[in-house]
Amino acid sequence: MTPPDPEPKGFDLATLLAERGAERYDLHGRYLNHQLPRMLHTIGFDRVYERAEGAYFWDDEGQDYLDMLAGFGVMGLGRHHPVVRKALHDVLDAGLADLTRFDCQPLPGLLAEKLLSYTPHLDRVFFGNSGTEAVETALKFARFVTGRPRVLYCDHAFHGLTTGSLSVNGEGGFRDGFAPLLPDTAVPLGDLAALERELARGDVAALIVEPIQGKGVHAAPPGYLRAAQDLLRRHKALLIADEVQTGLGRTGDFFAYQHDEGVEPDLVCVSKALSGGYVPVGATLGKDWIFKKVYSSMDRVLVHSASFGSNAQAMVAGLATLSVMEDEQIVANARASGDLLRTRLAALVDRYELLHEVRGRGLMIGIEFGRPKSLGLRSRWTMLQAARKGLFAQMVVVPLLQRHRILTQVSGDHLEVIKLIPPLIIGEQEVDRFVTAFTAVMDDAHGGGGLMWEFGRTLVKQAVAHR
Repeated sequence: MTPPDPEPKGFDLATLLAERGAERYDLHGRYLNHQLPRMLHTIGFDRVYERAEGAYFWDDEGQDYLDMLAGFGVMGLGRHHPVVRKALHDVLDAGLADLTRFDCQPLPGLLAEKLLSYTPHLDRVFFGNSGTEAVETALKFARFVTGRPRVLYCDHAFHGLTTGSLSVNGEGGFRDGFAPLLPDTAVPLGDLAALERELARGDVAALIVEPIQGKGVHAAPPGYLRAAQDLLRRHKALLIADEVQTGLGRTGDFFAYQHDEGVEPDLVCVSKALSGGYVPVGATLGKDWIFKKVYSSMDRVLVHSASFGSNAQAMVAGLATLSVMEDEQIVANARASGDLLRTRLAALVDRYELLHEVRGRGLMIGIEFGRPKSLGLRSRWTMLQAARKGLFAQMVVVPLLQRHRILTQVSGDHLEVIKLIPPLIIGEQEVDRFVTAFTAVMDDAHGGGGLMWEFGRTLVKQAVAHR
């Protein structure tokens, strides 16, 4: 007699994680990017985080960690905000007829209407799934409506890693090996003469610019965006503002370009924090005439689209996020907490000779280190620089996590800059914790030896071994 088939188990998330969660680093090394677990093991970042809320994680030993990275800016509201979480439960329970492709659901229109209320000179929105997709949309639209091939971008810019956005990426390390890319051209951030020289060639569709560059945390000089806009309009080219990281309150205004009076980009790219930390979403905001030229007839109704764009979960995450931002005055909090953090860190510059500058706006802050004056520190600094530029900043990031349970990041390859982009909900308690920890790390670095420099020797060996 044939035994009956076993009853299907179905899917149970808690059981799956209980049974297989401990394999996390092995699974990643075997099936995903094998260099990530290798790197995390090397620098001692191979923690086991089990839960998160707000601006904190907790590991498998119950210890809390302050998040000053916010998932590269995704977690603007922190993790698991109850309003966004409830909204997503509600939309799942509603059983909506989502993504039929041949109807017009209300949620995309409502989110577009809300987004456009923050930038009233723009009229329409395209929804995709990520920041790089928002940039790709802007590049396509700009080229199409101007009939020109080239887009200008700034040195050291970061706009994404898909082929189009990679073509306007100012970091060679990301571009290497992926040529040929699109025929785009870099200009120095803030250099209006260089911009005008390129525009004079008559083949420029647009300039794409981050109002504050994520790599190194360099802000466009005051007045640059307005002057660049005037030049672009004179040459019938467009201004694209990449607000993927700087938008939605990060810099103390809803959009970072709004710090400069009179700046009205033709296209604005948004993503990251709009997700509420849950559902990927990207948006490209633009002027009415641009959209009408791209979608010029019913034959072109799907000339640019995204399979998962405008899905209900993403739209609800965006709507709930914007509601929380208004109800909890998130933009004002980012401005106030950012001013407090930046002021307290800047006060340390004269105290520590390795600390060169503190810059930024709102809760987007760069801490730059530089060559010290005293002989003992200078010899150690030179040792690190000879092996690989950027090792000192990594030496600061590691003890912040290992000793003080604070997660930060180096702001780009070969940069001696730490970037702070914490959740926009942090307050004085988190500022105190970070400044206290950072001060302790700086004391150690200036103390004539210690654990930091021992770790530095380990990093030097790693850098030399992988040349």
